[in-house]
Amino acid sequence: MGFKFDTMIKSDLILLNGVVYNHQNIDELFCTDEAKDSWQNSIYYFLQNWFDDSDSILAQTSGSTGKPKDIRLAKQAMINSAKMTNEFFALDHSKTALLCLPASYIAGKMMIVRAITGNFNLITVEPNANPFENLNTEIDFTAITPYQLFHSAESLKTQTVRKIIVGGAPVTAKLEKLTDAIPSEMFETYGMTETSSHIALRRFNGAEKSDCFSTLKGIGIWKDERECMVINAPLITDEDIITNDMVELINEKSFRWLGRYDSVINSGGIKIHPELIEKKLEGCMNENYFISSMPDDLLENKIILIIESKKYSKKRETALIKLIKSSLSKYQMPKHIYYLPNFTYSENSKLLKNKTLEIVLKPGIH
Repeated sequence: MGFKFDTMIKSDLILLNGVVYNHQNIDELFCTDEAKDSWQNSIYYFLQNWFDDSDSILAQTSGSTGKPKDIRLAKQAMINSAKMTNEFFALDHSKTALLCLPASYIAGKMMIVRAITGNFNLITVEPNANPFENLNTEIDFTAITPYQLFHSAESLKTQTVRKIIVGGAPVTAKLEKLTDAIPSEMFETYGMTETSSHIALRRFNGAEKSDCFSTLKGIGIWKDERECMVINAPLITDEDIITNDMVELINEKSFRWLGRYDSVINSGGIKIHPELIEKKLEGCMNENYFISSMPDDLLENKIILIIESKKYSKKRETALIKLIKSSLSKYQMPKHIYYLPNFTYSENSKLLKNKTLEIVLKPGIH
């Protein structure tokens, strides 16, 4: 028998900050003294849409690998996704969760849908770098970004937040190290707007930490001829999702993420995954950085390193190059280092590599 959920579900009320809201009293959430696009009013507008008679929600892709685009997500698919997460983390009416992401983005929307679906209380706070700083209640579950984790690490050592999912960007080795002293169970997510939310999770702290993602119940995965993952999620979408994520399949339920197919660099006939180089360079510098390429007459494309910083001194750069050489093979070595004081980021703090690269390679910048 296949894995399935009931198609009918009561989803016309939510327990928000201890108060029950439905379509009849939802207007009480609208803040007239705040901007229409404020974080509070974003919650109101989403719930207004959720409680209406339509069968879908308008969402926007992140734009981290291309131009953001609007897509429609079926409410039933979002409910099914929420139930998968609720089941995995044993979230029910006895639990309390925290919403500290904007409801204008899919990650925030899905936290609300999980609360509606699981009938648990959802505490709301303003999305900021450290949403736990002034928290005075115990939390069973929340979702945050790597940026928030970095700024919240000290607070999470003493706050009671039992389970945390981290998504929106990869969790680096540097971030993992920060969580060694955090008692919360922490999971990196793998997913996309098209799947409503994550379809796989990786525990990255504690005794059960792993370097592999494990899929949620009801999700099937395999690789296509490009070595990219294909996702079968019948409760979320009718069609298989063909991704550009190159993976190493461990078994039918788990995988290691290697990098993006569309970011593979062909340099001198060697195919190079920039994400794997970035992983190897963790700890070599304190600033944000990424690996990319630029056209080259001899190699076709040459590897470059871009650092979010003012230009290093000659002495410091020489020391960095020596450190990099000890971490990378000769094919992976950057042929040039560029510096940029400020990278370009999306509204939800995702690094926009292509836009940043355009600035770096503009004539006259260096």
